[in-house]
Amino acid sequence: QVQLVESGGGLVQAGGSLRLSCAASGSIGRINAMAWYRQPPGKQRELVAVITSGGTTDYADPVKGRFSISRDNADNRVYLQMNSLKPEDTAVYYCNAAIITSAQAFLGLKNAQDVWGQGTLVTVSS
Repeated sequence: QVQLVESGGGLVQAGGSLRLSCAASGSIGRINAMAWYRQPPGKQRELVAVITSGGTTDYADPVKGRFSISRDNADNRVYLQMNSLKPEDTAVYYCNAAIITSAQAFLGLKNAQDVWGQGTLVTVSS
């Protein structure tokens, strides 16, 4: 089994910064893309940022220039640095990763599991 655990959420004033962290653990063979999603109150979950295993990144338009995604492949972690936060950034933030388990890798299987964290709440006050 593999799992993702997020940390770093909390309450911050508008204009402030937060850094979210997500750690993958378990029988990991390889991690492909990693991403952050968010779900604002009363709205659907949306993609915030994604990073490939090679480090290529992409961002949703509302966070471009303010958020930065990065990863530590040796430590199986992904980060989201959030600057110039706005009240509309308030949401539960979820970590997501495409993970091939050790068993799958041993068998030569390439279909990655879609794994989600439990979410961490970010609240931005005006």
